Amino acid sequence: MREWLQILFLVLVAVCGLLFVQICYDDFKDMLEIGAGFSDFIRYIFITMPSFLGLVLPLALLISLLFTLTKLHRSNEITAMRTAGVGFARLTAPLWVVGLFACALVWWLNSSVVPWSVEQSRQLDAEMQYKKQAKTLPPDRVGAVYSVAFDNSEDHRMWLINRYRQASPAKGFGISVSQMDKSNRETIRLLASEAWYDAPRTRWIFKNGRVLKFNPDTEEQTDSEPFTTHIETSFHEDPTLMLLTDQRPRDLSFFELKRLMVYFEAEKNPNKVVPYAVRYYSLIADTLAPLIVIAIAIPFAIAGVRVNPAVGVSKAIGLFILYYIFNTIGSSIAMKQWMDPETAAWIPNAGMVILATYFLSRLR
Repeated sequence: MREWLQILFLVLVAVCGLLFVQICYDDFKDMLEIGAGFSDFIRYIFITMPSFLGLVLPLALLISLLFTLTKLHRSNEITAMRTAGVGFARLTAPLWVVGLFACALVWWLNSSVVPWSVEQSRQLDAEMQYKKQAKTLPPDRVGAVYSVAFDNSEDHRMWLINRYRQASPAKGFGISVSQMDKSNRETIRLLASEAWYDAPRTRWIFKNGRVLKFNPDTEEQTDSEPFTTHIETSFHEDPTLMLLTDQRPRDLSFFELKRLMVYFEAEKNPNKVVPYAVRYYSLIADTLAPLIVIAIAIPFAIAGVRVNPAVGVSKAIGLFILYYIFNTIGSSIAMKQWMDPETAAWIPNAGMVILATYFLSRLR
């Protein structure tokens, strides 16, 4: 364990260095174009780096473990321990202990650190974009998102927002909210030139508009009442959720994915929930990746003195690549709705566990 942890630390440092170079290559030029300063770039690096840790940890475990076990294999230390009567279970016990700890670490990263990193990096990028836009655009168009539509099927409301400004203070312009009855017939339509969400009081405030009422049976307008300020305490739709529906699943955090899954399930829209469910369950299934990596590395790295260690290392790396290919295939199958997303996320892991168990059982 001592030798392995030393190599693991060095590999993690090296991988993080490569990630730093990649982030600089991909984002440094774009950040300069939007006027980011040196402090903004350092902050961006600090926030973005943790989002990659859940991905690179299994790879670092594999490389460091293969290096360490191959080193012991070449120096015949494993043979000496086996000759002294030490069984494989006792010999590899420290590796499994670290593997269990790594699984807990991956879960913590994917459920806490990575969501924080994803959300904060997106917010920081938005803030820098707002600063750039503020120099050339009117205040009401800084950070604007156009044509926002949101269907709250649970409360029978349909929102249409012509333009929503994300920059503080966040506000929507050109608002139309249609209230339906249980038969999805429009009964009330609220029109406003601008509106914003009062999060502490969970209410919407509308300015300069009109409330239209309709007879749901005849679809005729029955009333029209103008207003200067209109407060709706029954409207609790969060604009941040409205804007999340335009984001790619891979750009969302663990909690944001779950939030959208709950929303689309309530809306009874299985087609839209699938991409978010695939990403969500794959993050959960990735928790087992460290143990699978260890199970792949051990049987090939200590495959006997007559076997060239390079052969075992090549096979282990090949199985590791195969593991991620299976994950990709499983995600594609789930996206086509040929299989439940949760099942598709776990099948590649279950298959690799069975395969690794077979190779471990052959150790002598």
